[in-house]
Amino acid sequence: MIDAGAFIGQLFLIALAVVVVIFVIVVLARAIRVVPQARAGIVERLGRYHKTLNPGLNLLVPFIDRLRPLLDLREQVVSFPPQPVITEDNLVVSIDTVVYFQVTDPRAATYEIANYLVAVEQLTTTTLRNVVGGLNLEEALTSRDNINGQLRVVLDEATGKWGIRVNRVELKSIEPPHSIQDSMEQQMRAERNRRAQILTAEGTKQAAILQAEGARQSAILEAEGEAKARVLRAEGEAKAITTVFEAIHAGRPDSPLLAYQYLQTLPRIAENPSNKLWIVPSELTEALKGIGGAFAKGIPDMAGPAAPTPDGPSSLRPPEPTPAPVADPPAPPSAS
Repeated sequence: MIDAGAFIGQLFLIALAVVVVIFVIVVLARAIRVVPQARAGIVERLGRYHKTLNPGLNLLVPFIDRLRPLLDLREQVVSFPPQPVITEDNLVVSIDTVVYFQVTDPRAATYEIANYLVAVEQLTTTTLRNVVGGLNLEEALTSRDNINGQLRVVLDEATGKWGIRVNRVELKSIEPPHSIQDSMEQQMRAERNRRAQILTAEGTKQAAILQAEGARQSAILEAEGEAKARVLRAEGEAKAITTVFEAIHAGRPDSPLLAYQYLQTLPRIAENPSNKLWIVPSELTEALKGIGGAFAKGIPDMAGPAAPTPDGPSSLRPPEPTPAPVADPPAPPSAS
């Protein structure tokens, strides 16, 4: 029969061993801490800041050291809900902001501010109202870079003592009231129409200038071509006249030939239909006299005896009567 006292003693030893094992496990669990990369932990010893745990394996004193929740050291992006902001021209606009910040000092972020996310949000809202409140709607819509720069400077300066660095602040959207949006659309449409009309007028003006310039250049080139053509024609005529003049002087023409050429030129003068009246020059009588004299000299030669032909008897043509010489008209009396 098993002794009851021994059995109870064995159970006590087993329970004690189990308790010791559990205690050891708990101690080891509380003494060994593994911190992931880009994380940081704050250790408090007996309620007071002791040290900051770096990524990797860390040892703590069980039941004396306490590890606070780990902090993320990576850059964080927080988008805040739309905030109503009144501009300088008393218009209420809704602005969404996005803040990029990073925890640089885990101790300051833990003990200098209770909740740094709420603090950054509230500080962004108040700073945004101060900055946009000094701008009108048009400046607020076109000066986003300026607003972002001012917000970043103010937030970085205020959050530096909290162990937070604000890298960037961006305005996600700026939404004016619907009535203002309609007015802006009408204004933009009118401005675009005005620009279109100005561009059309400028195009018409440039086209007219180019056409006028082209016409002027064409007229100049045409005039230059006509002038050169006239010069060439004049030079050709001058060379022709010079050649004819030299040929005439080289051939030594007599007076009857010149008189005959003069008579051939007179009908050409009369062929022009624009000549309704033309005057016979006084040299015509002298030309006629020259021709008459030439024919008078040639008649006796042509009236000579004909040569006999071998086939038949010779015959003589009776001589034609010689025309009596025409007496020259008396000269007019000279004035005494």
